[in-house]
Amino acid sequence: MMAIRSWKFRIYPTKEQEKELQHYFYECKNLWNYLLDHTKTYYEKTNKFPTRKQLYVLTKKKTKLFSQVSQNVADKLVKSLKGMIAIKKKGGKVGFPRFKPIERMKSFTYPQFGFKLNEQLLLSKIGEIQIKKHRELKGKTKTLTIKRMPSGKWFAIFTSELEVPSKHNKGPKVGIDLGIEHFGHLSNDSIIMNPRHLKKAENKLKQAQRLLSGKKKGGKNRKRAKLRVARVHEKVTNNRRDFLHKTSKKLVDSYSLIAMEDLNVKCLSKDFLAKHVLDCSWAEFSRMLHYKAEEAGSEVVLVNPAHTSQECSSCGLIRKKKLAERQHKCSCGADIHRDLNAAKNILKRATGGRREARPFRPETPVESGPLPEKVRSANESGNSICEDGPPSFLQ
Repeated sequence: MMAIRSWKFRIYPTKEQEKELQHYFYECKNLWNYLLDHTKTYYEKTNKFPTRKQLYVLTKKKTKLFSQVSQNVADKLVKSLKGMIAIKKKGGKVGFPRFKPIERMKSFTYPQFGFKLNEQLLLSKIGEIQIKKHRELKGKTKTLTIKRMPSGKWFAIFTSELEVPSKHNKGPKVGIDLGIEHFGHLSNDSIIMNPRHLKKAENKLKQAQRLLSGKKKGGKNRKRAKLRVARVHEKVTNNRRDFLHKTSKKLVDSYSLIAMEDLNVKCLSKDFLAKHVLDCSWAEFSRMLHYKAEEAGSEVVLVNPAHTSQECSSCGLIRKKKLAERQHKCSCGADIHRDLNAAKNILKRATGGRREARPFRPETPVESGPLPEKVRSANESGNSICEDGPPSFLQ
């Protein structure tokens, strides 16, 4: 099985090389703005967008960049336009690609040629740059992206195509209920604690941002303060990614099937828990699980998140719970943590063992007290409490 993998290495350009790399950013910015201006003018005249080939011709006239790098800028513009059209066709709201200042240019890419990696990294028109090869790059190298972080660090990111040996994981099956109280509650009652990386760094971040806000714009002290804020954010990001990598690797090695809720993170990030939701990075965690599962021989299944914590995992009874109600109690005798109940329901849905959910009847006695009026009226009328239903941690 062939797979695409990325490899990130730290590079250490000299001051002269750093100026040359910054000049590449400046040229990429100018080229992007020129192509975008041409695209808008062309569309006003013809009611059509220019083709990729037409943009390629313009890159030869306008820039002194390496040809592969300038063509990649045109490719990014074409991709942005296609994405905009696709979203508009679905009825979504999206704006036209924007002109970019130099601050928004953070990377440039060699799609095929123009670089060579030995003991040092050789870049066309720039020269040899010192690189820290902490591991060997495997497979056939496809692309190279040079990226500058807000903290001032430079990285070389390679993508390569390599053959992954097929495996078959014979471990048990498990369902995971992702949440904020715990990062994950497994159907076997194991718990993955939420490290809350952003909360741990909040004091340092507040102090750094307070110092930044008091500096005069355009001054050297403001640049230093801005760099300090960027380094705090970078440390939080690195800690979070390290946690996600280790957790996802452990799960795919231990279980043959991993069931999760198909969460709409974009929608959830607009709620009152947005900061905590984004700090958990569930979408990135799901992406890591999927590609790691290919190598480990396991399977990741996404299920509908509706009613996963409202539905009883023992009898199938559906009962509305408040967010503060952390224990699932049912008239059938079930008394477990609500996240464990949700994880069991998630596993059932993934393996096809889901019970036919039956609506809650107000005459059925429960230990947690009577239902709210809104839920009681919905059940008496025979309507569903929630058509789509929020994910389990908001139910």
